[in-house]
Amino acid sequence: MENKNSVFKITKNLTVTCFIAGIIIAVVYYITAPVAAQKQIELKNKTMQTLVKNADDFKSVNGKTDWYEAKQGSNTVAYVVPAESKGYGGAITMLVAVTPDGKVIGFSIVSHNETPGLGANASKDSFTAQFKGKTADDLLVVKDKSNNKNIQAMTGATITSRAVTKGVKEAVQEVTTFTGGK
Repeated sequence: MENKNSVFKITKNLTVTCFIAGIIIAVVYYITAPVAAQKQIELKNKTMQTLVKNADDFKSVNGKTDWYEAKQGSNTVAYVVPAESKGYGGAITMLVAVTPDGKVIGFSIVSHNETPGLGANASKDSFTAQFKGKTADDLLVVKDKSNNKNIQAMTGATITSRAVTKGVKEAVQEVTTFTGGK
């Protein structure tokens, strides 16, 4: 009889402990979720401002999810659009800034699972700077060091180089289609 009572007590204690832990987790989530969402918005705004330095305002583009029109006064200077491509370690998500006439201003990698020291170098200036001013036709990965027209693959990270370039190229093509290349 004592063993059953002991098992019952243990079960009751575990149930109460799990219930209390669940309440604590729910309260912490309730408090931190809005703060985390606000921080995410601030990070996105800071990233957009870094990509399009001469913009003084960013407006959502009607009919386009997560697209932003970068404005300088009343002029549209760029579009900041999301892009995603499959790299060596999985999905690479980016924000890409493109001029209305289809030239890359820059991009920022938001998340990736690429190999540290190789594919993770895709966010370094030595790689990202190659994209500035390029049109969709120029966004091709090459391994010829004398070719300055296209994108030089990162040593040991050709798959990542191609994935990032593909994502940026698709973003440029989407913006060009949206604006009619103007």
